[in-house]
Amino acid sequence: MKQRTAQVRWEQRMQTPLLVLAVAFGLAYAAPIVAPDANGWVITLCTITEWVVWGTFAVDYLVRLALAPAKWLFARKHPLDLVAVVLPLVQPLRLLRVVSTLLLVGRRARMAPQITLTTYVGGAVVGLMMFGSLAVLHVERDAPNGNIKTLGDAVWWSFTTMTTVGYGDHAPTTGLGRVLAVGLMISGIALLGVVTANIAAWFISRFERDDAEERKQTALLQALAAEVRALREQVAALSQAGAVTELPATAVQAEAGAGAMPTPAGLSDEPAVRG
Repeated sequence: MKQRTAQVRWEQRMQTPLLVLAVAFGLAYAAPIVAPDANGWVITLCTITEWVVWGTFAVDYLVRLALAPAKWLFARKHPLDLVAVVLPLVQPLRLLRVVSTLLLVGRRARMAPQITLTTYVGGAVVGLMMFGSLAVLHVERDAPNGNIKTLGDAVWWSFTTMTTVGYGDHAPTTGLGRVLAVGLMISGIALLGVVTANIAAWFISRFERDDAEERKQTALLQALAAEVRALREQVAALSQAGAVTELPATAVQAEAGAGAMPTPAGLSDEPAVRG
């Protein structure tokens, strides 16, 4: 229990620093692509920043793994974290550092309960579009037959690819560029499905809540009607019982009044005495 508590404290403590480092990684990755003619020290600084950020994410994963009570279960539940840490070690797959950073940032964002699904999806869309544009521009800019030469072309291509529109005016010609295109298309379809499911779930929950409120009001009205009927029956029973009680009392009073009737003058119950 103490180990799990320490793991939770570590995750909460590292959430904000990792997000800040992810932003730094994005800037370091974007600077050489947006400004390819920058000074050499700028390129070197960006490269060092990328590796430092990756190393921090790797250390974070190892610490969380060490603090986890069941390490094998932790590795099974966090496969994307492991893939994101391992992929940048393969030099030909250097561009996949972008994917690894997105995976780790998304993982940390899902752990934060205050971040809603809508915010997460919106951030994922913006992040994928931005990094996809930078990645395809980095790959296609120097391609002999490439037609994505500027950042505006790359952003337009990313937007049309993620929305699965695909006008065809801009398209990657290299193998790695096409791999990025496939990733963006799959991501766009998945995110669109998440948004659609989220909206549908919201409507369904709203209708269910309205139905539950209506059923509650109906049950309350039925209970009130039953109570009113019961009260009417009680009042009728009390009224009937009062009428039955009042009838004998009236008869007794009538008999008492008849027995106390005064005798007329000149009349007597005793026989008259004759002289």
